[in-house]
Amino acid sequence: MSIVDFIKQEGKTAKWVGVLLLITGVLALIAPLAAGVSVALFVGMLFIISGVAQFFLVFRSGSFGRGLLLALLALLSVVAGGYMVVQPVAALATLTLFLAGYFIASGVIEAIASFGAKPAPGWGWLLFGGIVSIILGVMIWRQFPLSGAWAIGTLVGVRMIMSGWTLISIGGLAKEVTAE
Repeated sequence: MSIVDFIKQEGKTAKWVGVLLLITGVLALIAPLAAGVSVALFVGMLFIISGVAQFFLVFRSGSFGRGLLLALLALLSVVAGGYMVVQPVAALATLTLFLAGYFIASGVIEAIASFGAKPAPGWGWLLFGGIVSIILGVMIWRQFPLSGAWAIGTLVGVRMIMSGWTLISIGGLAKEVTAE
């Protein structure tokens, strides 16, 4: 298979994956609570898997006494993950508050950093991004607990849509490049 054929083939794959991401992103925007609960369940399962893996390491190494802290961390991971799986709506609320705090803190840091970069081109975009992040964080925080029903799912949906458009564009560019 030539390089041109390979790029054409992968371009089509990128387009189809992009379309699927676009569709799932739109579905997440239509049902943000369901998307948010799905994220909370997924994160909970990841915690459980990581805790089990840590327990495996503790028992496999045969050093339970020296690995007591790792065993406690493993237990914490399994318990936190189990809670998230059993109570995904409550976990979603916790994730929403964390997200609001993260947006506020990262926005403040970006705004401060923008003034440090002031004469450089693009410093205004850094400041703008920081301000938008702060506004979004405050909006999520002030609308809590209602924001728990829409924030995570909406953000995941928007991200999927952006990723979908990116892949569709890359797939289209691959076709244009190989046509020449």
